[in-house]
Amino acid sequence: MKQFDAIVVGGGIVGAACAEALAHVGGTVRLLERGHIAGGATAAGMGHVLVLDDSDAQLALTRIGRSLWTERWSHLPPAVERDACGTIWVAADEAELEAASRRATAYAAHGIEAELLDAEALYGHEPRLRRGLAGGLRIPGDRVLYPPTATRHLLDRAVAAGAVILERTPVQRAGNGHVDLADGNRFEADLVVIAAGLATPMLVDVPGLVIRPKKGHLSITARCPGLLRHQLIELGYLTSAHGDEAASVAFNLQPRATGQILIGSSRQLDDNEPHVDQGIVARMLARATEYLPALGNVPIVRTWTGFRPATPDHLPVIGPVPGAPRLWLAAGHEGFGIATALGTARLLVDQWLDRQPTIDPRPFRVERLSATHRATACVPRGAPECAAVPDQDSPPSPFAA
Repeated sequence: MKQFDAIVVGGGIVGAACAEALAHVGGTVRLLERGHIAGGATAAGMGHVLVLDDSDAQLALTRIGRSLWTERWSHLPPAVERDACGTIWVAADEAELEAASRRATAYAAHGIEAELLDAEALYGHEPRLRRGLAGGLRIPGDRVLYPPTATRHLLDRAVAAGAVILERTPVQRAGNGHVDLADGNRFEADLVVIAAGLATPMLVDVPGLVIRPKKGHLSITARCPGLLRHQLIELGYLTSAHGDEAASVAFNLQPRATGQILIGSSRQLDDNEPHVDQGIVARMLARATEYLPALGNVPIVRTWTGFRPATPDHLPVIGPVPGAPRLWLAAGHEGFGIATALGTARLLVDQWLDRQPTIDPRPFRVERLSATHRATACVPRGAPECAAVPDQDSPPSPFAA
């Protein structure tokens, strides 16, 4: 048995952020990852650092998350591929432009810079978009990074502060202040944080904890510098993301530092098979070229899948397990774990140290999940941490060399 001040289970970007934050407030920190660092959902994601407003709680968490990334932006290493490109939410018609106007007002009330664009201004920013669009909403403070190298950067900072990172160290179960490893050893700590995404419900005994997989596809193009200036998302994206359809697609493009374009997005509920669904990909690419026709002339060099860990109300669980004050959760971030990783870590550490939290922690407490039976997480076969990334020493970059 080994004793530590804090143990973090899960080597994705949320776990890395928690390990970094805990290491910088002192004590001995160990991060345990069953496979390879950033080898799961983190490696499969788009890497957008943006503000979302599907709920007040989501707005608060994404806003603080983006703010914390912005504070350290100029100090991130080149490998993180940081790009302060901003986001434009594209309005296809006048009804969507009215929705954009309402969102601009709401953002302004929270101190978030937002610029409402008419059609002329939209095409001034993104001239390759198809004609006939009504306008959009530009959020200049949104950003893009490369999640695997951002995760490694956070862990480098954690290690510099004294943390120890253990890869290929699977945890079988976790309890109040302890974790049981698959090899039969037990580690104890004053604080255990489970940041294992979809695997979380299999590691802890928490009635009502439901985290479902939402499978997604992404495609990356060959290099095409100048085709895209901002991250582009259709205004109906959140409706698509949180709807009840078994499978949905939405227009979402992201410029990369490599000169390529990342194409999303799709969602398939409760599909735990990592294979590429060509029908979904065809729908996703058709949606993308509907908005940006020139994209149809650019080769696709790779397509892959990943699994978003989603709770029933689309908010993560951040905080202590009821009845187990030394066992905490930081999981279920769905598609915005990259944006909120630093905010999640700040919220968790503030509560652990009894500091005044930056945002209201109550919407993220596990008690809100009222299901009466613990769900068993759906883990794709052969995919640690529920993501379709090969098990190897260095997960491959989705971007061309």
